[in-house]
Amino acid sequence: MKRDTIFSFFATLAELDPHPVTELEFGNTYQLLVAVVLSAQATDVGVNKATRRLFAEVTHPAQMVALGEDGLKQHIKTIGLFNAKAKNVIALSEALIRDHGGEVPADRDALEALPGVGRKTANVVMNCAFGAETFAVDTHVFRVSNRTRLAPGKTVQAVEKALEKKVPAPFRVHAHHWLILLGRYTCKARTPECWHCPVVESCGFKAKVIEPPKGRKPA
Repeated sequence: MKRDTIFSFFATLAELDPHPVTELEFGNTYQLLVAVVLSAQATDVGVNKATRRLFAEVTHPAQMVALGEDGLKQHIKTIGLFNAKAKNVIALSEALIRDHGGEVPADRDALEALPGVGRKTANVVMNCAFGAETFAVDTHVFRVSNRTRLAPGKTVQAVEKALEKKVPAPFRVHAHHWLILLGRYTCKARTPECWHCPVVESCGFKAKVIEPPKGRKPA
């Protein structure tokens, strides 16, 4: 994509949704961190169902440690990989108490040092909690970035670097949210719904699906 096309791409998304937010439910930065860790290879809907009761009881790391690994598992057993995730959440809670006074650090390297926290999770927390211009590349962002030719790359790291280089200043804070939502609801994995995509004119995908499949009503 050319620079002016990229600007138009994000300007359109910004006009439709000026202040996009994560669909994960949380009440504070610690709960956000836990929710993002739990969301790996799981849907936001599924995580929210599991964390509503959990977050009513647990609002900070000390309460999570007191709940314990077995207690946490009872809350999140409907989420994929819940055994490993429970272990990591308890370990990261202990680390927050030990190394950060029970607070979530506003530093990406410090976040990545926590158990179960990778670069994507750290980027989400930095962006959603602290307003940092980070680009969390999940499956949706990776697909949309490549399919549209916005920021093509063979790896997650390559796409993140391309986004960092190409996304214009006015749109950097919200960019990854717009791309996630576009991928989740329009530029879907199996069949991109180009017929109702707001940025179809800016998109560089050559095999656009302009007409909805037979029997499918246009959005």
